[in-house]
Amino acid sequence: MKSHGIVSHANFGDQEPAMQAYLEAGEKRAYALGNRGPIKFDKDGQLDPSILKSFSKNGFYIFENVLKSDELGDIEADVEEILDRLPSEKGSDVDTKGRPALAADCKGRNLNWAQPLGDPLGGSEANYGRHQVQMTEPKASINAPKEVVYVILGSLQFSEACLRVYGHPDLLAVAEAINGADFVPFNEALFLKEPGRGASVAWHQDGFTHWDNPNLDEGTHGFSFMAQLFGCTPANGLWVVPGSHKRGKLDITKMLKRGEADRIPEAVPMVCSPGDVAICNRQAVHGSFANTSQDWRVTVNFGFHRRSSVLNVESGGIHNDVAIYDSQRIEERSRLIAYAINARHERFPSETPYVYQPFEGRMDNFRWDNTVKTSIKDYNDLDMGI
Repeated sequence: MKSHGIVSHANFGDQEPAMQAYLEAGEKRAYALGNRGPIKFDKDGQLDPSILKSFSKNGFYIFENVLKSDELGDIEADVEEILDRLPSEKGSDVDTKGRPALAADCKGRNLNWAQPLGDPLGGSEANYGRHQVQMTEPKASINAPKEVVYVILGSLQFSEACLRVYGHPDLLAVAEAINGADFVPFNEALFLKEPGRGASVAWHQDGFTHWDNPNLDEGTHGFSFMAQLFGCTPANGLWVVPGSHKRGKLDITKMLKRGEADRIPEAVPMVCSPGDVAICNRQAVHGSFANTSQDWRVTVNFGFHRRSSVLNVESGGIHNDVAIYDSQRIEERSRLIAYAINARHERFPSETPYVYQPFEGRMDNFRWDNTVKTSIKDYNDLDMGI
């Protein structure tokens, strides 16, 4: 995939030497954790206990070589089309070719914009103020546009390839192992880190509903899968503070040492190859730096919750309007899992499809076709953020 326009040779200014040293040291710490490998199940079909133990200890794990070359090709083709259909600029209803732009007729929260290499959230009150620290904002090329799209929400309505990843049988089996067979959706997104333009995502913890819940534990706010199209490096990938998912709500400003700018000393990067899928606990402190590198990062992101964390809970305000997540809403939103399973089986018929327990005995009712494709427009209005 080519960058759109001239790629700058941006860097972190007088912080560049320290930044490069941080990236190198972080990568060594990351590999020392040993929390990576293929998805493995035992003879009874249960996820390897060593994976669950490592995920519980560190708050993230990298499943290697999950998506093969044919699937990666499908995703790349869809992403290229999506990029081609983005609005010519923020607020425009047309793309650069004068056609109706992606999501122009949607009412949901879809396109998230930022200044190239900027930090749109850090240090602000947005998203309940969870992005506590302003990240360094390197200077972008003079050829860069005023703003770029860095996150696309509700991505399953724009990409059948992403929908098929959502229905991956091994990944859904992992979701079951962690959140129970009646797990429920959170949301889905495409993260776009273009070389020389990709915005940062300031350090944060995703959960915001249950911090004061007396039953809070390390899995209360769910987790996210992060499938990597091109892989990711310390320079463009997500960074995580190992073990922070077990420490409750944290003051991130206190995790930074004097003179370290926005570099949390104990954080490590997720370093992935194309086709790897990382899993990250939403309660872990995580974030990413502006992408001054020459490498794209495209992440197919989707998350799941325990049903008990969501059922009849009033929440929202970031990815969706505040609402009570009753059983009817959960049922309707979960249809995307069943449609994804069917869409994937049509593309990869040699795989054994996952059977989603809440719809067991009804899976044949969910056939992916053009009518359904039209009907899921704005499906992400029913996202369930907690």
